[in-house]
Amino acid sequence: MWMADKWQDYELLDCGGGEKLERWGREILIRPDPQAIWETEHKDRLWQGANARYSRSATGGGHWDKKKLPDQWPIHYEELTFQVKPMNFKHTGLFPEQAANWEFAMEKIRQADRPIRVLNLFAYTGGATVACAAAGASVCHVDAAKGMVAWAKENARVSGLQDAPIRYIVDDCAKFVEREIRRGKRYDAIIMDPPSYGRGPSGEVWKLEENLYPFVKLCAGVLSDEPLFVILNSYTTGLAPSVLGYILQLLIGKSRGGRVTWDELGLPCRDSGMALPCGATGRWMSE
Repeated sequence: MWMADKWQDYELLDCGGGEKLERWGREILIRPDPQAIWETEHKDRLWQGANARYSRSATGGGHWDKKKLPDQWPIHYEELTFQVKPMNFKHTGLFPEQAANWEFAMEKIRQADRPIRVLNLFAYTGGATVACAAAGASVCHVDAAKGMVAWAKENARVSGLQDAPIRYIVDDCAKFVEREIRRGKRYDAIIMDPPSYGRGPSGEVWKLEENLYPFVKLCAGVLSDEPLFVILNSYTTGLAPSVLGYILQLLIGKSRGGRVTWDELGLPCRDSGMALPCGATGRWMSE
């Protein structure tokens, strides 16, 4: 398991009973988690003293029960800064386990000793965008949601990267890649963080199990002659990490060589000493 264990401003305090107790800076949140199905004794008093708890509704969706919580607040990961905001459907705008992938990408970019162009697809609020830009890459950030792209710009600004070479695009990711191929644009690294299900700005339907393989095949056509890495993420619990690795090997490794690895992403749990699984990642790298 690849662990995101270098955080100072985020901490998974405890988890169990389908929930997780987290510290986001000074704020304590309780959120549902489908992986934490074991029992916990709830010894930590913060289970009762959390600033907010997200409760699911029996009819679908859910809501936040807030005691005292700001609308948004900053948290830091090394030299990066992100704005956290409690959103609908339990999210905060950041997936802290992705720090393991940020570390990988930043190291590859810094070691490359040449200009690197990164394409970040389904880029959300820009965690990977900010990390890659901080490492010295130029980044094309693509997401279908206008609000998420605006949030990514804010994360870049608070990280001191407002003048970094980041191109922000609001578009359906597949359509954008198709146009980039026609235009002859190429990228040295690609990061893909597709949802299990979603809709594009024009109503395009995305279903991971049906669309992932042809989408990665499409993206392989926008890689440069000297590609550095490709990262493929999945939060679908039924999709094994090896599936992501095999897709990358078939569509990129077979023709480009290099090396493919895959694993779960995890967050260390302070109280139990266990690690909470938080999705799967496959990585292709040139060496």
